[in-house]
Amino acid sequence: MHPPPDPILLAQALIRCPSVTPAEAGALTLVEDVLKGAGFNCHRMTFSDTDTADVENLYARIGTAEPNLCFAGHTDVVPPGDDAAWTLPPFAAEIRDDVLYGRGAVDMKGAIACFMVAARRYLSATGGKPKGSLSFLITGDEEGESINGTIKVINWLKERGEVLDACVVGEPSSRHELGDEIKIGRRGTLNGEIIVSGKQGHSAYPHIADNPLPKLARIIDRLAALELDTGTHYFEPSHIAVTVVSAPNTATNVIPGLARAKFNARYNDAHTRTKLEAVIRRCCESAAAEVGAEFSLTFSGTGDVFITDPGPLVDTMAAAVRDVTGHTPKLTTTGGTSDARFIKDVCPVVEFGLINATIHQVDERVPVADLETLTRIYELFIADYFARD
Repeated sequence: MHPPPDPILLAQALIRCPSVTPAEAGALTLVEDVLKGAGFNCHRMTFSDTDTADVENLYARIGTAEPNLCFAGHTDVVPPGDDAAWTLPPFAAEIRDDVLYGRGAVDMKGAIACFMVAARRYLSATGGKPKGSLSFLITGDEEGESINGTIKVINWLKERGEVLDACVVGEPSSRHELGDEIKIGRRGTLNGEIIVSGKQGHSAYPHIADNPLPKLARIIDRLAALELDTGTHYFEPSHIAVTVVSAPNTATNVIPGLARAKFNARYNDAHTRTKLEAVIRRCCESAAAEVGAEFSLTFSGTGDVFITDPGPLVDTMAAAVRDVTGHTPKLTTTGGTSDARFIKDVCPVVEFGLINATIHQVDERVPVADLETLTRIYELFIADYFARD
């Protein structure tokens, strides 16, 4: 086995692969090469679907015994935007004043580099043989449609009869300092669209037209003011945000024939998607009845609410953070969605990674000291997880 690589150099090498979704750009190949060098059995797979780009994925495992501890992540990144707006080129992976700049430095090539190095260090200390099994599930479409990535790798694993017993997703979970938060769940997300029908006409003759916009306004006002709950033990209050209002009209003297609004709901474990849809529909029906509106309501979205209760996985990660950093992390469920929403269906999952202050921004960056600290946390976590009785 080769000596463990340096997490900073490995993060730089990954950042220099311009793997904007769904491009692989050499990033998965680099991960595969490093893991093969540590003795992992690697499987590359490309998945396809209707009207979506092909996506390359990687599953790697060392060991055959239980438990199978998995690290999940993604090598794809969002576009850098205007390169000229960056202090340093977004894919140059340059270090200035002990800070590493680059698209993906935080979300989440830095964490991938750290966990790979942590795994290599652990294996070096154990003669290349984990007590159970270590695995990596790395996808290339988390920042995209999330159709041909993690969810299909999980199905592939099921078909092979391969089981994940616990998983760490390397999303940037820390808020102000490394290790201050561990995400043990995520809120559910639900999208909706309301279309109110009317009758087009001249604005000078409103009595012979039927303006759908005021009626839609009544519905979305009621929807936006709807109090769903006051929060639960691990979750903030659920809420609905109206995000788009539109009508197929560009003339100020024409009443449109229809109006539409789109909204997004983020909900906690006081709800299921089915129950929340029913609550929203009743609210819309009540508001529509007030103004005589004819409307349609449709829902879409992926990712139901989930929680990983404190136990072996959560407790071991929290202890590793505390032992390395000296502070006890807060257990949270805030933020958007991640591929943990797919993994929670097969095993307990937590999210732990770097500080998320600069994700998706110009000048995404990470202090190089945090990369070494995160590697130490991951290494201790792996050792302690396998040391459990």
